Amino acid sequence: MEWWAILTVILASLILLLVIGVPVAFAFLFIDLVGAYLLWGGLSGLDQLVLSVFRSISVFSLLPVPLFILMGEIMFLFNIAPKMMDVLDRWIGRIPGRLSLLAVLAGVLFATMSGSSLAGCAMLGSTLRPEMEKRGYARDYALGSIMSSGTLAAMIPPSALGVLLASLVQISVGDFLIAIIVPGLIMAFLFGSYIVLRAILQPSVAPRYEVSTTLSLRSKLLSTVKYVMPLAIVIFLVIGLIFLGLATPTEAAAMGALGCFILALLYNGWDWQLLKRAATGTVRVTVMMFMILTGAAAFSQILAFTGATEGLVRFATSFPLAPIMYVIVMQIILIIMGAFMEPLSILMITIPIFIPIIKVLGINLLWFSVLMLVNMEMATITPPFGLVLFTMKAVAPEYSMGEIYKASLPFVMLDIMALAIIMLFPNLVLYLPSLAHH
Repeated sequence: MEWWAILTVILASLILLLVIGVPVAFAFLFIDLVGAYLLWGGLSGLDQLVLSVFRSISVFSLLPVPLFILMGEIMFLFNIAPKMMDVLDRWIGRIPGRLSLLAVLAGVLFATMSGSSLAGCAMLGSTLRPEMEKRGYARDYALGSIMSSGTLAAMIPPSALGVLLASLVQISVGDFLIAIIVPGLIMAFLFGSYIVLRAILQPSVAPRYEVSTTLSLRSKLLSTVKYVMPLAIVIFLVIGLIFLGLATPTEAAAMGALGCFILALLYNGWDWQLLKRAATGTVRVTVMMFMILTGAAAFSQILAFTGATEGLVRFATSFPLAPIMYVIVMQIILIIMGAFMEPLSILMITIPIFIPIIKVLGINLLWFSVLMLVNMEMATITPPFGLVLFTMKAVAPEYSMGEIYKASLPFVMLDIMALAIIMLFPNLVLYLPSLAHH
């Protein structure tokens, strides 16, 4: 059987299972079981599959994943984020579109505490949206800014999805976490610029209102020291220690989780129920992600064993195209897939196919992986099936899906702009990791 026929059958079967609603992990597991039995020699093939699954998650580089998730759970459940938002609100003042800008800044702040786009959108949607409605903000303007802030979650460390992606591509997790900082800030800058410019050019979308200016500079500084500086220390424990070469990503993640735990105790006191919920939530999300990871690892091995990976690489590189054209085509494919599938599924399907081609072409894996992550975050707000869109619908059921789709489109275009900037200027990704090595 030709490699292309095998690849077609495997991918078609996988996509069919996902379309009919089979959970991602079980869809991969089913394909792996059938493939291992038929291609690896019956029951002995299943033994090999078990070993493959065990090896795929017995990797030290994956330890930061549950620790980053735990950081997010603690910060979210102990209600620390609203205190940070209040401090930001005091500093913003009378800037046009201030509440929408606050959503983006809070998204950046929340991204440093949690890698979850959905949690960020849910929190900001429930806290800021009612105030925006009260102040007469245009619906698409308000919803769009909240949803866009959710897309920053995986682009600013700590990032559980980033750790997974780096592990799958087999690049340094520490380098990857440092590399995504600048792209994340570029996205935040584009979102903030759009929000302010639109409020200036189209004042009706964000009517101005009186903001109290009675707070003294001393009061603002004190609240910043009380609520933002401790978070800055936690961020340093995660990113700074990795950047300075003082800790591995796993050690930094452990320090960050400990820092979040101490912050939670200082701000809210001891609460066994919340700690239990944080631990339970961490286990639930980690198990889900690792089940998908094990299925994807075996899936990659089956593709390689059948010759599908090698055949696809030979076929793809036979065209007289410049390497950058391959990158552009792959990004377009990811954008299209992002409209219909959730990020983890896309990564599991495309990494075994794209990465061997990228290696043969000699393209920098770190840079390409960051492009993939930007694309995956864009997928969360891409109509019609972006996960953040449905999270917003759950938070704001009175809005139609049409209104939510309309609100997301300007920010999808801004994400594409960020993708293009990073593609044109690879050093935006590569400079900080190279600095860390020196």
